Amino acid sequence: MKRKPPFEPLFPISCADDVSRLEAIPLDQALSVRSTYEIFCNSAHAFGDKTALTFLTSADPNQEPIRWSYAELLAGIHQTANLLHRLGLTPNDAVAVLLPGCLEYHLALWGGEAAGIVQPLNPLLSDEKLVSLMNAGRAKVLIAWGADGDTGFWSKAMRIRALVPSLTAVLRVAPINEIDATDLPELPESHELPAGVFDFTAERKREPSDHLVSGRNIAPTDIAAYFHTGGTTGAPKLARHSHGAQVFTAWGCVQMQGVRSTDVTINGYPLFHVAGVLPGSLASLSAGVEVVIPTPSLFRNRDVIKNYWRLVERYRATVLSAVPTVLAALATVPVDGADISTLHYCRTGAAPLSPDLSQRFEQLFGLHVHEAYGMTEMAGISTITPPGIVAPAGCVGFRLPYVHLRIVALDEQGGASDRDVPAGEQGMVLFKSPNLFSGFVDPHDSVNAFTHDGWLATGDLGWIDDQSRLHLSGRSKDLIIRSGHNIDPKVIEDAIGAHPAVQLCAAVGAPDAYAGELPVVFVTLLPGAKVSEDELLAFAAMHVDEAPARPKSVTILEAMPMTNVGKIYKPELRLIAARAAKLTQ
Repeated sequence: MKRKPPFEPLFPISCADDVSRLEAIPLDQALSVRSTYEIFCNSAHAFGDKTALTFLTSADPNQEPIRWSYAELLAGIHQTANLLHRLGLTPNDAVAVLLPGCLEYHLALWGGEAAGIVQPLNPLLSDEKLVSLMNAGRAKVLIAWGADGDTGFWSKAMRIRALVPSLTAVLRVAPINEIDATDLPELPESHELPAGVFDFTAERKREPSDHLVSGRNIAPTDIAAYFHTGGTTGAPKLARHSHGAQVFTAWGCVQMQGVRSTDVTINGYPLFHVAGVLPGSLASLSAGVEVVIPTPSLFRNRDVIKNYWRLVERYRATVLSAVPTVLAALATVPVDGADISTLHYCRTGAAPLSPDLSQRFEQLFGLHVHEAYGMTEMAGISTITPPGIVAPAGCVGFRLPYVHLRIVALDEQGGASDRDVPAGEQGMVLFKSPNLFSGFVDPHDSVNAFTHDGWLATGDLGWIDDQSRLHLSGRSKDLIIRSGHNIDPKVIEDAIGAHPAVQLCAAVGAPDAYAGELPVVFVTLLPGAKVSEDELLAFAAMHVDEAPARPKSVTILEAMPMTNVGKIYKPELRLIAARAAKLTQ
């Protein structure tokens, strides 16, 4: 394989015309890398002993981390791919991954894609859903964390292995500094592993580290990964990512964000989620960035949040990336003298950013929050607000080069119509792009994902401004319909979110026999803040202009229900609202 240079930005992106300048080069010339495996070969060749991954064994900034260079990372990827090949994995077979944040996760991800198809799993899912996902993907190998921790990794692995007929082997990843394994469920006192279960590190080190034994020539259209799109309700769906789609995401992020090999990022996103794997990891590692893994629990570790600014100082982080709920938590942590001057870019996505949180973050830390828009079906990223662009909350930036974007009116069922709306008018966001996913594993799941003419129907509502930037205004299914009046919950959330006592808020529709739905709001308060529900309701009445959108109630919660990736979980709020409405009938 002829080595190519690592990804690097061609020039800064400051407007839509700059995106068009990139498109003046044919895509096959601008991007000739064919696979994620090739990305790591190119990076190892270019950066060698430079640190690729820094793993924090604790959130203590004074604790010495474990570091892997780009050369060591590629060696581990080769060994992992070769081990999986020895275990019978072919390019059409899946290797499931049940791990916390750790160095080995990157071997499982990229070695898995070099050998076959990687299937990252959310460890917080029930046994039933994990089994359903593994059976849908016909997983042949499972790589699992060798201890339970707070999510029961090893116990789950041992329980579900017999329920997946396609599974032929389990690879146990030993936790850092493991001393005594006698407390592990179903692990004999002799420490001998059960039949079909192997020690990941010991087996990996038996393999060559300088090439793929399979001699595989990976094509851009080969499937690299199965990512599940849900799992908190209903049956999760498995989205297929090609190597070409993932490579394009990495290249597009580098171009739009101006990623350089001098950058350092603390990646606290879970690695079963596209945000942590593709924009968070692959894009960085394709350009020579140092990626810091903040303990196995990542941003779920309260001490990581508590010490975040000191970690920025210790590792000279240049990029901050987190979902809005994590930014809200960080906004309560004082800098306390830490030197955070190295940070030059702050990015968020996955959920709406309130104007109040954006303003608070800028006032407290001098960091403008740049929003991006991504989804599993677009291999993690669709639009980005580049460094240097100051945009209001809700603006998620410019489309990536070679990406086609439309805004269409909703049809009578709330789906995508064929009618494009003019700039400035709200409609559903549609995409076609080089990083569009290859459909779901179950063809039935793909039926409603695309329009009749092949556009991805996102279900998100948005509009295009006069600078060709996309603004998001909510989800079509989140609209509150009161007596035929469509109410955007973001209007309510932005209003109540401006109250100085509010940390997080979410508006949903409560069922009503007469109006169909009535808007209600749930909030959590900043630490130490005191305000009554009646005061917040009055505040909302003053700041929500549309009379039908003024909420009928405000409920203060101790904690906001969250998904496993840090999004506010509105289905649970709707259930609470429905129960409350039933009691008042």
